[in-house]
Amino acid sequence: MGPDGHRRQLVDLAKLAGLPSGGRAGRTALIEAAAAKWGVDPAGLTARDGAVTDGTQSISYGDLVAEGLDRSFTEDELAALPLKPHADLRLVGQDVHPLDLDTKTTGQAIYGLDAKVDGMVYGVPMLPPTRYGSKVNSVDDSAAKEVKGYLETVVLDDPSGTVPGWVVVLGKTLHAARMATYEISVDWTAGETADVSEDDIQARSRELIDSDAGSILHTEQPETRAAFDAAAETLEAEYTTQSVLHFQMEPVNATVFQNADGVWETHAGNQWQSLILPTLAAALEVPADKIVMRSYMLGGGFGRRLNGDYIVPAALASKAVGKPVKLVFSREEDAQFDSIRSPSVQKLRMAFDEGKAITGMEHHAAAGWPTQVMAPGFMPKGVNEEPYDPFAIDGADHWYSVGAHRVRAISNDLANATFRPGWLRSVGPGWTNFAVESFMDEAAHKVGADPLQFRLDHLKAEGLNAGSAPNAVGGASRQAAVLQRVAEMSGYGQTELPEGTAIGIATTFGQSRTMPTWTAAAVKLAVDAETGDVAVEKMWLAFDCGTVVDPDGARAQCEGAALWGLSMALHEGTRIEDGNVVDLNLGSYTPLRMVDVPQIEVAFVESTEVPVGLGEPGTTVIAPAIANAIFNATGARVRHLPITGDAVLAALES
Repeated sequence: MGPDGHRRQLVDLAKLAGLPSGGRAGRTALIEAAAAKWGVDPAGLTARDGAVTDGTQSISYGDLVAEGLDRSFTEDELAALPLKPHADLRLVGQDVHPLDLDTKTTGQAIYGLDAKVDGMVYGVPMLPPTRYGSKVNSVDDSAAKEVKGYLETVVLDDPSGTVPGWVVVLGKTLHAARMATYEISVDWTAGETADVSEDDIQARSRELIDSDAGSILHTEQPETRAAFDAAAETLEAEYTTQSVLHFQMEPVNATVFQNADGVWETHAGNQWQSLILPTLAAALEVPADKIVMRSYMLGGGFGRRLNGDYIVPAALASKAVGKPVKLVFSREEDAQFDSIRSPSVQKLRMAFDEGKAITGMEHHAAAGWPTQVMAPGFMPKGVNEEPYDPFAIDGADHWYSVGAHRVRAISNDLANATFRPGWLRSVGPGWTNFAVESFMDEAAHKVGADPLQFRLDHLKAEGLNAGSAPNAVGGASRQAAVLQRVAEMSGYGQTELPEGTAIGIATTFGQSRTMPTWTAAAVKLAVDAETGDVAVEKMWLAFDCGTVVDPDGARAQCEGAALWGLSMALHEGTRIEDGNVVDLNLGSYTPLRMVDVPQIEVAFVESTEVPVGLGEPGTTVIAPAIANAIFNATGARVRHLPITGDAVLAALES
């Protein structure tokens, strides 16, 4: 076998190491080859630092491959391969130097905005009045022709339907293209959602909740009618959230051209290339294998760049003019074209028997569904055979033992038609857990129980809540453990606090039941009695994410996620008016400022279990902890996000 063949084998081993069980398989194949060469028992060999050794002799991986390495594994063999003992792990659990840190801090990292191609022109979009259904009637660019560097204005023809009614203004420079947009007049016919407001969307959610629409999730006992018919008491509450924007640091952009080989190249930061590739192929009317997507650093994604729709208008503009086009969105255009987190309405109910024990619970949630709009093939089916978007309901199927448990996910068709719903950091659990953990707090107070003990009493590792391998071993008992841990960290219920100051708690499982990250938070805050404004003073968080691979990176992820959760709880929220979001820049859309960042204390449960995710769980738990702390401080129950001072005052008066 020649050098190229050896290289291919090494590449195949590297690929294998990137698969589940792949590292174990590669190590096993190398050890077996060395053992056969030396005529020894493989059990006495180790593979480390690029070589296999028995303590007295060694051979490099490359030499083993050069001598011929032909080993394959069945799925059963892969599943049976032993993991390296936890005590033998040398890198896991150690702080490491991130590979991308140096280029990011020195300014050498290349982002989409840095892309350059010979002969390219710059494009700026002029957005239509509605996301869908708009049509260009006429364009008057006569005044723009006086702008130095202005080239032309292109009305896009989009067979994919991604950017209907779009106009792209082209210039020799970005400045020229931007200045020209101020001199161009476009007459549009708006789509059918031109008069839709956020109130309309929320009213549609309530209408759908009151109907039989939606998908019933798989829970242990999804039929709740008997429990509520026999209930001695019931509790019911509605929770709502506003539309939320991404506002990632780098506005979306893309550079597209057809190269000398007739292949279309796209240059952009993108989180999910295979999602937008078929759409690009439809828009350009070429086979997908005639498109190459070159990905750059994101400049902030947080779910926005999962949807690569911003690449489509750049591609269409390039096709129209026969030149490379670099399309750059302003902050305002980025906000208007955002794949926002949909507003939501949730209705929760709970049934109690005469002894105040929970006998049943229902959770009905309606919102726009990003997966339905952009990747419907990823939607599973519920017990009633209706598909549902897990990214718009995860978290509602909680780990509490509540008897009969019905979870219904409902797609808001008006939301889906008005904007393109998107995935935003923590997705559904960012708002479903606000409802679940606020409602559990309300339930505790209704039956006169301590909110901490009430939760612990219902986090029972039994039935479906017992958990399962590989990701959810221990189930509800691990969620109870992080809740107990954060209560101890914060002194919840044990500390005398000034009037108007309190600590609230909440616990979630981070993302989905199939890969839970057990999470709990306590938040200490003070409420201004005159304005209702909330000042968060400290946040405590505890996580059980299994084995912590990179402690410093894990802590950074958790702190960032918690601050994002704080931002969405108190500050972030726009509204839909006339079919579009009303907040287009940071003058009116005001995320958390540095001056409002509280102290944060993070703890990880030591564990040898399978590592799971940490980028999003910390986001999910902050809003309910804040709402519960506000209730503890004032007696006011706030059921809407974001929580404003006016909302707190209104709750106090109700």
